[in-house]
Amino acid sequence: MHISPERIAQIEARRDEVQASMTRADLAADEFVRLSKEYAEIEPVARAAHEVRRLRQELAALDYMAGGADADADPMMRDMAQEEMQLLKGQLPLAERALALQLLPRDSADARPAMLEIRAGTGGDEAALFAGDLFRMYQRFADAQGWKMDLISANSSEAGGYKEVVASITGTGVFAKLKFESGVHRVQRVPVTESGGRIHTSAATVAVLPEPEEVDVHIADGDLKIDIYRASGAGGQHVNTTDSAVRITHLPSGLVVIQQDERSQHKNKAKAMQVLRARLYEAERERAHSEQAGARKAMVGSGDRSERIRTYNFPQGRVTDHRINLTLHRLPEILEGPGLAEVIDALVAEDEAARLAQLDGVG
Repeated sequence: MHISPERIAQIEARRDEVQASMTRADLAADEFVRLSKEYAEIEPVARAAHEVRRLRQELAALDYMAGGADADADPMMRDMAQEEMQLLKGQLPLAERALALQLLPRDSADARPAMLEIRAGTGGDEAALFAGDLFRMYQRFADAQGWKMDLISANSSEAGGYKEVVASITGTGVFAKLKFESGVHRVQRVPVTESGGRIHTSAATVAVLPEPEEVDVHIADGDLKIDIYRASGAGGQHVNTTDSAVRITHLPSGLVVIQQDERSQHKNKAKAMQVLRARLYEAERERAHSEQAGARKAMVGSGDRSERIRTYNFPQGRVTDHRINLTLHRLPEILEGPGLAEVIDALVAEDEAARLAQLDGVG
């Protein structure tokens, strides 16, 4: 993707303009906040634009020297200029690609924390055990990234693992890294409970939703039906002896969220509202994406939770991501968490390449 000198000049000029505006003595506090946010967004773009401009200018100067346009030029200097040109010709496409990536439209949710929901699918107890394995994988990956994971609710299986588990993950760039994890994850292995040694195929569904701030999703009190009752049965971390479980129904959408893991009714309601806001925000994002269907197709995954995205094959020790035909024979390291970074980096790179190609009018 070629970025014109005019576009580069515009980017750098805007960065300088914002920087100068931030030093004005009469600047109001809210305007300073707005400019600071814009500067934080444009500064890395301007830095990438400056590098492209520098390399192009150096190449032009070296080309003048190496081409013999200067009659008095020393032949040895011309040779050195030609060598330097070869080096810069290798660097320029990388710098131009880095700038093009900076100029790609950003998903406004990329910087958000995320709500992680994992549900056991087909496979009974084995599916619940696998859901537990996936949850631990994301826990360890989050730790390796320096993120914080807070458990919101867990419905444990008697055999171990989870029928359903929901957690909130906060940190830098959480949703940007985890958004391609939504979909059906399949496991092929001999279950611990299977005496015959036969390989079973089970599945769990992963959903990663960006968490909105309260101002992003307006929920009117009149749109909510809130029921309070006594928590009971498996799934809670303990059996409550007071009416603290909360069921919230969002009447316009029909969404229902149940929260009973905390002893406090207030805490259960706060967590239920957190989950409800995330689900409503994601529903609105999906509606917007469906209106931009062409752009959505260019992405690595549609985010459709019924899409089978990855297989974890224990007998062969491999993990295959079906969307990008990536197979890694490093299953233990990936399930340990940090090894998942290689899969996620490949998905992000593939998505960026598809979007760059789309901007270039290719494919």
